[in-house]
Amino acid sequence: MTNAADADDTAANTAAADAADTDAADDDRWLTRAVRLATANVADGGGPFGAVVVRDGAEVACGVNRVTRDLDPTAHAEVEAIRAACRALESHSLAGAVLYSSCEPCPLCLTAGLWARVDRVVFAADRNDAAEAGFDDREFYELLERDRDTWPNPVVSRRIAAAGAPFEAWRSAEHRDPY
Repeated sequence: MTNAADADDTAANTAAADAADTDAADDDRWLTRAVRLATANVADGGGPFGAVVVRDGAEVACGVNRVTRDLDPTAHAEVEAIRAACRALESHSLAGAVLYSSCEPCPLCLTAGLWARVDRVVFAADRNDAAEAGFDDREFYELLERDRDTWPNPVVSRRIAAAGAPFEAWRSAEHRDPY
């Protein structure tokens, strides 16, 4: 014999499972879009990366890797998609959005997504797939786990007297838009 609480739990579990199935189907749809963008970009002479920003079930913007085309080492697919989405929404915040990527975002792109305040990041291929194709995303993740003193390129902190001045100006600015 079941009681009302058991019936409520069963209904809640069924609803959660249905929502998870819907989320998985949506994720697959948008990941497929990102992978198609990446594949088409290779055919156009670009890198094998594509990304889509989605909010409320609709595409806000997409991006592909334009590093070599634009001679810009930051023109990764995710960054391009984030920039386009922010322009489309006229906001620096992508709260409520999901960033879909054809491949696990490199540290630059992952951090850009975090700064943009996306709700989730979902990717298809991973850093190992990228490494097999000659991309060093995995090496950068490994580098960031090591002590900076062991890095091949020095990252030097040198505090000067005026180091805090920009932040003092920011704190006293009346027109600032916090992010």
